[in-house]
Amino acid sequence: MSADPAPAVSNPLLSESPLPYGLPPFADITLEHCREAVLAGMAEQRAELDAITGSAEPPTFANTVEALERSGALLRRAEAVFGNLSSSLSSPRLREIERELAPLEAAHSDALRLDPALFARVDVVHEARHDSGLDPEAVRLVERHHLDRVLAGARLDDEGRARLSDRNRELSELSTQFGQNLQLATEAAAVRVADAAELDGLSEEEVAAAAGAAADRGLDGYVLPLLLPTGQPVLAKLRDRELRRRVFEASVTRASSGEHDNGPVAARIARVRAERARLLGFATHADLVLADQTASSTDAVDAMLSSMVGPSTANALAEGEVLAEVAVRDGVTELAAWDWAFYSERVRAERYSVDTAALRSWFELDRVLVDGVFRAAEMLYGFRFAPRPDLAGYHPDVRVWEVSGPDGEAVGLYLGDFTAREGKRGGAWMSSFVTQSRLLGTRPVVVNNLNVARAPEGRPTLLTLSEVDTLFHEFGHALHGLSSAVTYPRFAGTAVPRDFVEFPSQVNEMWALWPEVLSTYARHVETGEPLPAAVVEALDGARLWGEGFATLEYLAATLLDQAWHRITPETEVGDPAEFERRALEQAGVANDLVPPRYRTTYFQHVFAGGYAAGYYSYIWSEVLDADTVEWFRENGGLRRENGDVFRERLLSRGGSVDPLEAFRAVRGRDADPGPLLRRRGLAPA
Repeated sequence: MSADPAPAVSNPLLSESPLPYGLPPFADITLEHCREAVLAGMAEQRAELDAITGSAEPPTFANTVEALERSGALLRRAEAVFGNLSSSLSSPRLREIERELAPLEAAHSDALRLDPALFARVDVVHEARHDSGLDPEAVRLVERHHLDRVLAGARLDDEGRARLSDRNRELSELSTQFGQNLQLATEAAAVRVADAAELDGLSEEEVAAAAGAAADRGLDGYVLPLLLPTGQPVLAKLRDRELRRRVFEASVTRASSGEHDNGPVAARIARVRAERARLLGFATHADLVLADQTASSTDAVDAMLSSMVGPSTANALAEGEVLAEVAVRDGVTELAAWDWAFYSERVRAERYSVDTAALRSWFELDRVLVDGVFRAAEMLYGFRFAPRPDLAGYHPDVRVWEVSGPDGEAVGLYLGDFTAREGKRGGAWMSSFVTQSRLLGTRPVVVNNLNVARAPEGRPTLLTLSEVDTLFHEFGHALHGLSSAVTYPRFAGTAVPRDFVEFPSQVNEMWALWPEVLSTYARHVETGEPLPAAVVEALDGARLWGEGFATLEYLAATLLDQAWHRITPETEVGDPAEFERRALEQAGVANDLVPPRYRTTYFQHVFAGGYAAGYYSYIWSEVLDADTVEWFRENGGLRRENGDVFRERLLSRGGSVDPLEAFRAVRGRDADPGPLLRRRGLAPA
């Protein structure tokens, strides 16, 4: 990499933030600062690595592995800011910088993991790890650094490393292109509506939000923006069937043609990943990924997924028959995919007396957050959340809370960015600006992002029941980060295998409908009245309705992910859409009425995220989650004693212990799949 001009001394990212917990001084940071700091950070870390490999001292834990953990402070700081901004506050200039930096960061990562001299030193420390007086966390750190490099290709010869670096650079560029294509295509695919009458079925607030979305784009009328998954929430409410069709087709055809066509990009990503896996000695990319996950092998993943295909398909077909009978009453003689959510809601209302659209009036965002999400965390873990209006986020929508522990001790900061806007990618997620580490003396600064429709000025933001679940879920990831109590940054918070990381967040969803929590936050936005007991009972009665659809759409997506990442360099992919069709048919999950939760061209998790060949992890983690929910119930539920066990034995440990050992430390045994199968209606209750 050629030398970059020295960054201006005024760049605030070049030094540690003076703000509490190292919160970045967002108001003072520009995109150019980010670019300069990332480039400077890479140069600084290369110099730190040269000092490690150039040492005349024999390799030890302290001068090699611990030194690696200390290196890259500037780069971590800069990449955390820029990475979060690229997801939450994108712009043409940011995307330009992102395209410039992506291949440089890929090359830097390769230099960190593939340097022969550095690997030789790590290898020496690894050989002596059990005879060096190291504590268990340090031993695990040595093993992780060694395995990271082995799986990255450190044992390749010079020619192999060069070929691998070329593929890593290309993958970095392609993934960036995929993500940018998807964001622009999703914004362009938002559905315009001229006449408010077409929005029949939406609430007054939702119509006003659609008008606001149009105004934000400088348009007349109304705009229905698209969220990331195939299913759009408005499909459950819109009475105008033609508009439902338009919304559905806009969703499933995103980024599938024109200048933002992601089909060829996805196919090329899969091909290059297959080539990289072959270089590293693996049959497929899926085999490479599974070598470092709790599932261990593609056979284990196949066994779990295949066992669910038949029952979930049968459940979905049975649900479809019920929906078709209801749709006939409206003159719909042939049920279509865009009808499913609408008539499913009608069945839910008629059979179970549950009107999920009407429930929004009981789910005001701030009340759900403070009296629901935060309260459950205080009851379980003793965490308290104090607003810090004096601390600014990266956008006016972002709010900051200081987190303290049960004895008033400082824990970290929590940032919330909950509403949708232009430049923010779809979906919901948690990430970090600062991770906890005793070695570095840092405490966590974490952020949750959602994409809730912005309420009209002066009106409260209301959530759907699904969005309530999502908020509790993402906060489970935040708790994982906030609870971290490890020495080394490599293990902090959510730095666990991909097929384990969703487990704590899925457990946290349990509290959304837990009686002590629900009764506090589910209050009518105008009257303050609690959600009626009859409605709560109906929600429980309706628990299994729709699980056939939900499980099948998920399985279709995860089996599609596996299909793309089981190809070899010799596989003739052909047309990406046709490859997708064949893959779904061969897996036994092709169903025109139940499309995959994500189709290839907008499957951001696997083509522009960290879930490649790992989307199965949600349901793999759900086995652990469902069994843990039973443990909580068996032990009295929402009790501090239970929370302390879960936090101390699992959440706080991050990646510093084997994740399944952490699970066993809580549950007392290996996981039982029975609770998951019963939860999803795949086995008798």
